[in-house]
Amino acid sequence: MATIVSSGVAAGDTGPCPNRPRRRDWRGWIFVAPFVVIFLFVFVAPLIYAAVSSLFAYRAFQGETVFVGIGNYLKLFQDGLFWAGLWRVVLVLAVQVPIMLLIAMFVAIAIDSGRLHGTNFFRLAIFLPYLIPTVVAALIWGFMYGTNYGLASQINVIFGTQVNPFAPQWILLSISNVITWTYVGYNMLIFYSSLRTINTSLYEAALIDGASEWQIVRYIKIPHLRGSIAITLIFSIIGTFQLFNEPSIMQKMAPAVITNSFTPNMYAYNLSFGSGQQEYAAALAIVMGVITVIVAYIVQLRGLNANEGKA
Repeated sequence: MATIVSSGVAAGDTGPCPNRPRRRDWRGWIFVAPFVVIFLFVFVAPLIYAAVSSLFAYRAFQGETVFVGIGNYLKLFQDGLFWAGLWRVVLVLAVQVPIMLLIAMFVAIAIDSGRLHGTNFFRLAIFLPYLIPTVVAALIWGFMYGTNYGLASQINVIFGTQVNPFAPQWILLSISNVITWTYVGYNMLIFYSSLRTINTSLYEAALIDGASEWQIVRYIKIPHLRGSIAITLIFSIIGTFQLFNEPSIMQKMAPAVITNSFTPNMYAYNLSFGSGQQEYAAALAIVMGVITVIVAYIVQLRGLNANEGKA
């Protein structure tokens, strides 16, 4: 009698042994190995080096580098220049970032409404400043702020005022204006892309129910932007704590106001390359990195909780 063979298994073949250990397939690592190597080299290695360096300090009178443990961190927490610089970026974060995101959201909703003529032109014109390097943008606005030769000088002549954008009471506003002008278009594009994913049937149903344009914005568009708001807010937090280019470029125009410790990043840069305190600068960089991660993580958690509540 012919032996019945089912499922393509030959007669007498009992199949793979359940107790036989499976050989690990390493072929997948061939594809991810280049990324892993680059990631370890450009990200993990510098972090380890900075963390180790922050535990040492160079003693000029001894002519050598000595181990100080957490001494650099204790010194940093008592450093008034560090706290003053941190307060400036926190103030920019608390005032400039909400204004920038509100402007970007308003522009994105206006373009998405379809009631503007030349929407492609407006979208490109608003996004264009983001394509300009921040160094060039700071130079452009720095010359415009000049009270002897720039736009600010002409406005003072016309209105008989003496407003100096580089004065201590105006310098944060001047820098915030440059940041807002540069990044409104970038955030607008994120909001606009999110709005374009909304199902148009929601608009049709709302119009049938008699909803106004404002009600559509309030109850459909803005709730749909919660995820995008969280993303742009996290990016803005990271960028604000890294504030360096704008004040560094404008420092030449207002050296008495924008000091070497105006922001934590400027302070770390000048400590490392100006004062030869690389170890202390590494401690400052580690602390700023931890602060940035904590603040961004809190914002992310609040965004997730808001989305869960909505669901």
